[in-house]
Amino acid sequence: MAEEIIHGILLAFHNIALVGCAAAPFYNRNLVLKRGQYGTSLHYELDKVVEDTLQGNAPYCMVFLAVLFITGIGIPLNHYSFASTFKQLHLIAWTAISFKLICVFAMMVIMFIIFFQINPRLRELFAQFNAGQKKPDSKIEKEFFTLRARRKALCDTCLKFAIGILVFSAFIGFAS
Repeated sequence: MAEEIIHGILLAFHNIALVGCAAAPFYNRNLVLKRGQYGTSLHYELDKVVEDTLQGNAPYCMVFLAVLFITGIGIPLNHYSFASTFKQLHLIAWTAISFKLICVFAMMVIMFIIFFQINPRLRELFAQFNAGQKKPDSKIEKEFFTLRARRKALCDTCLKFAIGILVFSAFIGFAS
């Protein structure tokens, strides 16, 4: 009974993290698409809200991915701690786990690039803009929107991996 309770708790946290991993890039993507309707010229107040929102979501994304990974390891270890053996899985389940892990690690790489390379540079560039500025330096503005486009493309890829995680999760329970 204790094994099932622990499994249920781990699975609940795992599913919440799964939803968070998929929701974050989905909503970020929608925000970026809405902002894109205004073109690639700076609108300071709007761009400040977009940057604050997107960069403020970074810690949540990291936490969701960490919880997903930790609970994903914890679920089989929970069974092992009670049964002294790992659960026997069907080849389809092992394939799903493999693809799910590939998606998780790919998301980690993408998040590293966004959070530790692109976002810091976007912060530096945005700090050079002012609310009352008529026309910002075109070179800085161009680099800013080029980096934003790169981040958007990476977020779109991250969303695809998140969907992959959701799909592959459905096959992990495949009977042995």
